[in-house]
Amino acid sequence: MSIVPWSDRTVLELATRGWTILRDFLPPEIVSELREEAIRGIADNHFHEAGIGRGSDHEVENAIRGDKILWLDPGEATPAQQAYWRAIEDLQLDLNRGLFLSLVSCEAQFAVYGPGAFYKTHVDRFEANDERMISFTLYLNDAWRPEDGGALRLHVEGGPVDVLPAAGTMVVFRSDSVPHEVLVSTRERYSLTGWFMRRSLRVVE
Repeated sequence: MSIVPWSDRTVLELATRGWTILRDFLPPEIVSELREEAIRGIADNHFHEAGIGRGSDHEVENAIRGDKILWLDPGEATPAQQAYWRAIEDLQLDLNRGLFLSLVSCEAQFAVYGPGAFYKTHVDRFEANDERMISFTLYLNDAWRPEDGGALRLHVEGGPVDVLPAAGTMVVFRSDSVPHEVLVSTRERYSLTGWFMRRSLRVVE
């Protein structure tokens, strides 16, 4: 049985408006362990500065984004990461069944924003690569308050929507059509961010 509280309503929201929010995506003890893993990773210097673009176009631009990241390797997953991957696989199956998206793979990374860090408005699909279909971010932050900043701001029809990065909150949205940004944080902000991907539809000449 899936531990993801994925309902017809949230599938409909993703289909009609391009984004949805899932509360309590994973049990609190799993979220807590994932947060501790991110904290240890930072302390052990396993994270590196995030950049923009991919391949030869990749570059670090601190004026655009200031987070540090650590990619997950499913083959070396900790018990908490295994629980996360199981939930993500269930979510992928539900999206394929409900929305006929033909998602074939996914990737995910820890991301940490230190005090003062942000990420300017962008979309997640690269110009030179059309594989990313659905973005998803699970927040790991305990006792987050509005005054801590760091909200995810979705630029959607009807006006911007701000989502606080509170522990257990999962935001899911279309990679190609939902511009978003991370507002300035005043404390360290931890998340797991990933993407469901399809096979590329681009013709290679």
